[in-house]
Amino acid sequence: MLSKEDIKKQALETIELEAESINGLKQYINDEFLNVVEMVHHSKGRIVITGIGKSAIIAQKAVATFNSTGTPAIFMHAADAIHGDLGMILPDDVVMIISKSGSSPEVKVLIPFIKNFGNKVVAICGNEQSYLATNADMFLNTTVAKEACPNNLAPTTSTTAQLVMADALAVCLLSLKGFSAEDFARFHPGGALGKRLYLRISDLCGQNEKPQVKEDTPIQEVIYEISNKRLGATAVVDDAGTLKGIVTDGDLRRMLEKHKDTSALTAKDILNATPKTIEEEELAVEALELIRNHNISQVVVTNKGKYAGFVHLHDLVREGLI
Repeated sequence: MLSKEDIKKQALETIELEAESINGLKQYINDEFLNVVEMVHHSKGRIVITGIGKSAIIAQKAVATFNSTGTPAIFMHAADAIHGDLGMILPDDVVMIISKSGSSPEVKVLIPFIKNFGNKVVAICGNEQSYLATNADMFLNTTVAKEACPNNLAPTTSTTAQLVMADALAVCLLSLKGFSAEDFARFHPGGALGKRLYLRISDLCGQNEKPQVKEDTPIQEVIYEISNKRLGATAVVDDAGTLKGIVTDGDLRRMLEKHKDTSALTAKDILNATPKTIEEEELAVEALELIRNHNISQVVVTNKGKYAGFVHLHDLVREGLI
């Protein structure tokens, strides 16, 4: 029975071993790696990534990373490939085979068929003497000294090394393509991540009330407008709709502290003439930064100087941006 300290020690040793395996990959970022990057970058086809066992799972993750960063990729299970799935390989595709040993039966059967198609084969492999490493057109070495498994059997550090090597390729290709945040957003429209990249202020402020008063509006009407629209503030505008300032709940409280008689006051007397504003075509995350940096609850939305509405902290919470 392991004690808590033994369990903690085992966990730390696993992390250290895997960290060492990743660090050891630096020696394999060589001319061969650069050649693979260049070949894939100039390829007119996709990357077809295949493997068996745990390496197949790493292959699936690599496919997801390549696709989301602008390099088209598909997964082909090595066992299914020789039972019909070879048909998914197109003439211009690059085939990437991921394997620890490089000598599994499925891999040995697969390589001659791919070569017969005329496709380039890239090996991500942890055994430079293996059948895969010596028969591939290009070889990316992911050799590790030891698995994190106490028996040195279960793929742990080896699959981590495979994953990191694939990530290194994907990031290099991303940079070569000039893949931008806008490109990333096109491939990630769902969830909080997608919203951070595409959700605009105009998508939010249109859902809210649009409180507004004039500079000469009496305080009682200002209070009613703020209370009725429930955004904790109101814009102050002129006849042309140009923003002149805002009045917030806080401004009302400060007014009551200073004035015993408020009956003669108007919005102009207590407004903040320099509120934080944001153009409606900006990204919603920009409003989040303003709210965080200035410790405020809402931001005034403008359209070329004209008042367009409010974005409130609650809007950003509702959309999952916080």
